Amino acid sequence: FNIGTGNGLTVLQVINAFERIAGLKLNYEITGRRAGDVEKVFADTSYANNELGWKATRNLDDMISSAWSWEQSLKKRETVNA
Repeated sequence: FNIGTGNGLTVLQVINAFERIAGLKLNYEITGRRAGDVEKVFADTSYANNELGWKATRNLDDMISSAWSWEQSLKKRETVNA
């Protein structure tokens, strides 16, 4: 099963969303595509949708916010347990 939204995003869209949500500035450089880099890739979720009745309901901001909150909670646990 391919699980995802079925919609592709650019790396820059993900970076911009993370920076906005986390309130951090990432250090990155925009360069040309390297030999062998895939131009586009995203999941065809139709099989999961049809067989499991499952469909992604969260958008990029929701997913990044959830993942960032989880990472922050791990950091707090490490600090408490140190």
